[in-house]
Amino acid sequence: MPRRLNYKSAGVDIDLKERLIPDFRRIARSTTRAGVLSGIGGFGALINLTSLAGIRSPVLVAGTDGVGTKLKIAFATGRHDTVGIDCVAMCVNDIICHAARPLFFLDYIGAGSLDARVARAIVKGIARGCRAAGMSLVGGETAQMPDIYRRDEYDLVGFAVGVVDRARIPAPKSVRAGDVLIGLASNGLHSNGFSLARKVLLERAHLRLDAHIDELGCTLADELLRPTRIYSAVAGELFGRFRVKGLANITGGGIIENLPRAMPTGLHAIVQRGSWRVPPIFGMIERLGRIDQTEMDRTFNNGLGMIAIAPPTESDAILRYLRARRQRAYIVGEIARGGGGVKFA
Repeated sequence: MPRRLNYKSAGVDIDLKERLIPDFRRIARSTTRAGVLSGIGGFGALINLTSLAGIRSPVLVAGTDGVGTKLKIAFATGRHDTVGIDCVAMCVNDIICHAARPLFFLDYIGAGSLDARVARAIVKGIARGCRAAGMSLVGGETAQMPDIYRRDEYDLVGFAVGVVDRARIPAPKSVRAGDVLIGLASNGLHSNGFSLARKVLLERAHLRLDAHIDELGCTLADELLRPTRIYSAVAGELFGRFRVKGLANITGGGIIENLPRAMPTGLHAIVQRGSWRVPPIFGMIERLGRIDQTEMDRTFNNGLGMIAIAPPTESDAILRYLRARRQRAYIVGEIARGGGGVKFA
């Protein structure tokens, strides 16, 4: 007679998930800010909007994103403590381009089978990212789907919500010819272009993740797992202290696709090559993969995580301020009349 089946025999461990909820709640508690009435454990998180006092016309700004195939590096190395930071960064760095102040964050972890150690490491990373962004981790979902994901793999997605006073939302129409482009340095690949990066570095060049690469000054794994920089604090200060007209998150699609999103039609951006420091990982990928410059430009951030648009009269003050905050920044170009998009000089 066939043995009795249960959910666990089908690959879903409900008991383990229930045992993890108090751990997740404890980890999330370190991120709690004013206005959170309840978070992890209920059917939904409760946020008291009276915490938005002082904002005359509050507008919520929401964004969602995932970590992508950078997770393959975490799987291969068994290091899962930084991808949660990436997940927060990929969402938060989008909404702050609208001058939003981050409020709260939710995550989604879909796995073939739930590993308690891995799940705790992921959520601890998410909490670190939320603290860096100044927002609360208020909930999420952990789904076990053995027929969808491979046994030792998972997907990680996040959802961020912020708030901005309607009068302070940057409008592309305010950008003028002659405005300057101020690039904020990235700290490497962030979380974009990893399908190409892995193809070049691991499959074509046959580099080992645990190998120390002199050109990088660290192991390949350390470089590839370097967390995406979170720009929320510096972005808030730029919008609060200076006449920043626009901010572009240089994420998937690179400068070519993302900078025009902060510009009006009838103008184009001129970006000066050589005006900023490009981290060596990009040169390695370009050389080993024999990749055209245009393909590099539309795939990677190439060393710039954000580009701000500001009047030329404020550029020096902005640079001094950013550098005082230990945020490397450069004048990387300007806005010009005619055409559209981005031109490199």
